[in-house]
Amino acid sequence: MLTSERPSRIKIALVVYGVGQSGICVTTSIGTHPVMKLHHLRDFLAVAECGSIHAAARHLGLSQPSISRSIRDLEKELGVPLLDRGGRGAPLTAMGMLFARRANASVSELRKAREEILQAQGSVQGTVAACVSSLCHVALLPHALKPFSTRYPRVALHIVEASYPAVEARLKSGAIDIYVGPEPAGAPAQELQLEKLFDTTRVVVSRKGHPLVKARSLAELVDCDWITTSITHRAEAELGELFISRGLPPPHLALRAETALTWITALTNTDVLSITPRQSADSPTFKPLVEVLNLRESLSGPTIVLIRRSAVPPTPAAEFLCDLFRRTAARYPR
Repeated sequence: MLTSERPSRIKIALVVYGVGQSGICVTTSIGTHPVMKLHHLRDFLAVAECGSIHAAARHLGLSQPSISRSIRDLEKELGVPLLDRGGRGAPLTAMGMLFARRANASVSELRKAREEILQAQGSVQGTVAACVSSLCHVALLPHALKPFSTRYPRVALHIVEASYPAVEARLKSGAIDIYVGPEPAGAPAQELQLEKLFDTTRVVVSRKGHPLVKARSLAELVDCDWITTSITHRAEAELGELFISRGLPPPHLALRAETALTWITALTNTDVLSITPRQSADSPTFKPLVEVLNLRESLSGPTIVLIRRSAVPPTPAAEFLCDLFRRTAARYPR
């Protein structure tokens, strides 16, 4: 006689209560015994971010025993140690790092679910996180800020300035909603989608009154000091290739600027030169401060793209920010 047993089921309950104020409560349960709750994930991620239970407790305003209890509950549920308690602090174990990635994504999705419900009901609350390159800071962002704050006055914008490789993992986890900047060298991860916004050309810029402002070729600029920007993640290599491809020696790289503020400060107060997209040099932010050298060479630039997750729809506020970037990008050549 053949007999079959009904497999045990893991019940996962998502309970949304008091959306306007109380937030979201999540409970996972095995059988009828609740084990994993949102505060477990919150406490674990705080330890992962702060580096110790003591620092996490201080950050959350909770007692150390309650944080320790949360972590022990998680470890009991998962059957593996999540923290290495043998040394200084509380670094994550290999299993802890795996769990942190999924826990981050889960907490991010729950936050977005709450915000989407609020926004669908006409409430304008939440957060939109965007990684915006230095070029897009001056070419796109100024045209988006006012209409976004008018439409969503209580939605906080979190703007990060970085190159794509630095934020790809946060895009995949949902910690960052969108990336707007130069197209990455390789195809983005499978769970991300890429949308072209516009093409760029680059120009050489200097401070006002630079002694070589009348130069007409790159050959005249070989002996100058240069500053690169974070326009792409391989800006130093691109600067050298620009000269080598024309039979010229690579120039001396004096400074690498991680932010637009560092870049413009160095450019306007020294004799360094730089290459930057035409849209950046012509922006109201930089045009009064820099000179564009009228060189014979045509310098191609990176394609500007928008990247976001493909399987998970953005919140209404995040989608509206994407639309604002698209509208401004339509002014530039494709």
